Amino acid sequence: MDISTILEKLVAFDTTSRHPNAPVIDWIETWLKAYRVPYTRSRGPEDGKWNLHAILGPAGPGGLALSGHVDCVPVEGQDWTRDPFTLATQDGRCYGRGAVDMKGFVAAMLAAVPTLVAMQLDKPVHLFFTFDEEITCNGARYLIDDVASRGMMPDLCVVGEPTMLAPIIAHKGRFTIRVDFKGRPAHSSQPALGENALHAMGRAIAILADMADTFEREGPHVSGFVPDHTTLQVGLAQGGSILNIVPEHASFELEWRAVPGDSNEAIFARIREKLAPIDDAMKKAGAEYGLSYTPLVDLPPLDLSPDAPLVNLLQQITGRNEAGYVSYGTEAGIYQQAGLPTIVCGPGDIAQAHKPDEWISIDQLERCERMIDRLVRRVCLAS
Repeated sequence: MDISTILEKLVAFDTTSRHPNAPVIDWIETWLKAYRVPYTRSRGPEDGKWNLHAILGPAGPGGLALSGHVDCVPVEGQDWTRDPFTLATQDGRCYGRGAVDMKGFVAAMLAAVPTLVAMQLDKPVHLFFTFDEEITCNGARYLIDDVASRGMMPDLCVVGEPTMLAPIIAHKGRFTIRVDFKGRPAHSSQPALGENALHAMGRAIAILADMADTFEREGPHVSGFVPDHTTLQVGLAQGGSILNIVPEHASFELEWRAVPGDSNEAIFARIREKLAPIDDAMKKAGAEYGLSYTPLVDLPPLDLSPDAPLVNLLQQITGRNEAGYVSYGTEAGIYQQAGLPTIVCGPGDIAQAHKPDEWISIDQLERCERMIDRLVRRVCLAS
């Protein structure tokens, strides 16, 4: 199969993060078995969610890792003009959910297998396939823990998120939480007998909006990011049941995207401190009332030195002199945190991701194939 045919197979699996990914992992295993490539399947806490780690060449640590997630975002509510899970090719573009984010890179990884098997590799090529990148990135955490526990850590890693094949050395972290407000219900004609959870939530949202403005005004500012500061927003909110009852429950979900140098833990502590007076006021109605916090996602930033050998290597291979920054998050920060030097570089444009009629150009796929071939020859073949 060529890369477009492999991509067609991958897109046909609805790997929206809420679903098990076992069917697509089974298909990848069949592909690897056909070329006698050894692999290890490992799981997370949920049934049907699997990672896969394959090794070509010497079966040991070191060498190069290529990493791609196989889950994708939902299509519900989007105005697609074609079946999102049937790859359509038109005018040099491949359309389908996940085509650019990031089954295109996964297809390139798999398309390289026959060539890599035929090479006399001196160092291993590791292939990482992960689950749940689009919601928690926990798949990458389970995978790298498993790889490290087996003593199979690579020397270098390339995460193939869509960058138009430009090397990305830094991205923001992302932390999300749910804040729940528990109040006391009462008839709306006697509001003093209740504790209005929605009113408390409104006050909290106003405080957080002020925090977001402070980040923009006071920084820290890191050149290269757009925007160049940590951002914060409340994105989902709900509460109440009927208008003539003082709301007993309310909640919102909050995210911030921190520039390198800003600590997720410090920001979380600052939020709790800022909202503490609201919690104290609600507790005057009883110890059972007030605020509670549930962390949902903790994605560390990526911060690779511009002078790192991996940066120079990718610049030479891609012909790009720059090393960019992006504001979206990837699994690369998790790998770097585990001690694996990691860079982000993959085919396609992030502007096409998560949209109806998502697409990737055939030219980008073919360029990615050439990039992988050059990478392997530079890192895993003796000169």
